[in-house]
Amino acid sequence: MPTINDVARAAGVSPSTVSYVLSGRRPISAQTRARVQAAIAELGFHPHAGARALASSKTNVLALVVPLRVDVNVPVIMQFATAVVTAARTHNHDVLLLTKDEGTSGLERVAHSTMVDALIVMDVEKDDVRIPALRRLKQPSVLIGLPADPAGTICVDLDFAAAAAETLRHLAWHGHRRIALVGPSPSVYRRGTSYAERFLAGFTEASAELGLETMTHPCEPGRPGVRDCLTDIDAELPGVTALVVHNEEALRPLLDQLRATGRRVPEDISVVAVCPRDVALSMPIPLTSVDIPSHDVGGLAVETVMKLLDGRHTESVRLLPPTLVERDSCTTPKP
Repeated sequence: MPTINDVARAAGVSPSTVSYVLSGRRPISAQTRARVQAAIAELGFHPHAGARALASSKTNVLALVVPLRVDVNVPVIMQFATAVVTAARTHNHDVLLLTKDEGTSGLERVAHSTMVDALIVMDVEKDDVRIPALRRLKQPSVLIGLPADPAGTICVDLDFAAAAAETLRHLAWHGHRRIALVGPSPSVYRRGTSYAERFLAGFTEASAELGLETMTHPCEPGRPGVRDCLTDIDAELPGVTALVVHNEEALRPLLDQLRATGRRVPEDISVVAVCPRDVALSMPIPLTSVDIPSHDVGGLAVETVMKLLDGRHTESVRLLPPTLVERDSCTTPKP
């Protein structure tokens, strides 16, 4: 197994220079850094994590806090996790996975044991009880989400309020005036989950600005929940011509239920989804959607953490603008 001395000889530098390149504790010229990194790659050198941590007071590990509940769409969460892990590896960092159910005690446990350099926290709530604990930790943290009071935090996410407005503008451009929102499950709203609250607020505001007739309805993702949701929508908003679906797991049963009741998409009713691109494309009809940019959000969270660790300035709130992609599920409503 190659050692730091082997890398130094191959690069024509001292072992201490190799150490400085690995730790970043001293500035090294770009040319010298490139020689050292080339030697590391050629020899397949992997520094001992424990020794590296002792030498630099860094662990080169990030904590990622993810939700673990029955109403969580695991494939979507894993897209975010994969994006974080992939981006972290480009910075020679590993990722330690924590679950939200550990609460503040889990955050404090890993922080006080100096297991990680920084934390990335998902599934942020409007009044998240973890935020005061995060503000007290010596390690920096980045939230994927936006609490009601973001003071003292660093947040990145999709701009869900703008995403809601974009769906309504697109449907209004097609000529739709009676539109219903099929939202996340009631438990998501009860928790005050940040993204759901922001999307709902954006939907309501844009509806008023555009002069549309709309209603909103939470939806349990299973077939019975979807059936009940659509029944209520038809009763409360007769003649609805378009649905905005902010609930990935409800998409397929919703399309099945529409087909079972004789409504064709998009000829009889248009559908705009808010979901990852692969989900929109996997449906029986490719769905017009605001794509959830999990890769971009996860990568941005890691880049922001790295800036904080390097002492560089970063914006306190960074919300990515939504991108709506027209596919096959929208058309002009029938007269």
